[in-house]
Amino acid sequence: MTELSKEEKKQQRREQHQKLLQERRKEAGLVRKIVFSLLVLMILVAAAVAFGSYQYVMASLGPVDEEEPEQVEVEIPIGSGTDTIAGVLEENGVISSSTMFRYYVRFQNESGFQAGTYQLSTAMSVDDIIEELKEGSVQEEYALSFTIPEGFWAEEIFARAADESGLEVEELIGTARDEDYLNELIEQYDMLTEEILDEDLREPLEGYLFPARYDFLEETPQPEEIIETMLDRMQAELNAALTGESDYTIHELLTAASIIEGEAQNDEERPMISGVIENRMRVPMPLQMDPTVSYAHGERLSRTFNEDTEIESPYNTYNQTGLPAGPINNPGVASIQAVENPEEHSYLYFYHSPEGNIYFNETYEQHQQTVGQYQ
Repeated sequence: MTELSKEEKKQQRREQHQKLLQERRKEAGLVRKIVFSLLVLMILVAAAVAFGSYQYVMASLGPVDEEEPEQVEVEIPIGSGTDTIAGVLEENGVISSSTMFRYYVRFQNESGFQAGTYQLSTAMSVDDIIEELKEGSVQEEYALSFTIPEGFWAEEIFARAADESGLEVEELIGTARDEDYLNELIEQYDMLTEEILDEDLREPLEGYLFPARYDFLEETPQPEEIIETMLDRMQAELNAALTGESDYTIHELLTAASIIEGEAQNDEERPMISGVIENRMRVPMPLQMDPTVSYAHGERLSRTFNEDTEIESPYNTYNQTGLPAGPINNPGVASIQAVENPEEHSYLYFYHSPEGNIYFNETYEQHQQTVGQYQ
């Protein structure tokens, strides 16, 4: 075998090197093509997602029905925030998404919405509706106005409404207890079910009469108008506040919210107390909430003694586990939201000191020490 000369060996190495360079160039070219193809694909996907999102947003902010527009009367209650207004508009079918409405209002920094009755159309865009709500409806002078505080019992609400309107309190209570009328209301409101017909309930509509200021054009409206105005407001508030994540029925949710309303002294306490209720329900152990005892007795007790807790009642949470038969007052939206969003902790007990401070404990022994320290 003839040995290659030095020049031939150099030539052979050059050829091998050139071949290797060509292979690497091919590999680099292939990689560039793959990267370019992936980049183009990512851009196309991003563009498609962006276009789809844009289409969804524009559809949500555009008219609900331009082909066959419908006039809709919409009532925006006094004191309504953006969440409540969005819920009312979606419920009445003049916007397609309350969530997109809320985001859009915040993004546009819109404010100054006016309470009142509006004639809106399904052919109106969100911008049109916003302008209408900012201009406000024609304000009429109200002949009757009264305010219901959070935590009022139904009978206290009816007493105040009667005092202000000139109606007989018995007429209001009788209307709110009439079974035929209650069945009509069940058909009318999503939040009402046959649970309100339970014979154990002291007041069928307890918990469903939203605490707020109410204005009427007539000096003496019919009992049904007063009741349904309050129910309308509660339905709107529930639609706006609830996320659908709770395992409670609406009746149970309002029952838990009413306990929180009765116990809490400020908004910061509500989620913590809600967490205690959740923990006790999970054990399970009696809730032992003093406001339920007051409601069972039918009088607002300034202090709950041991003998008070012995009363036999479906509302007394000292002698039964779980929630009472129904709400024990009419809660505000902060207590309702606290039921849906309880604070996660391991406390089973809490105590309000005479100074108004609240103390939470995990064990009964710790709770007793706290009580002994401040009583």
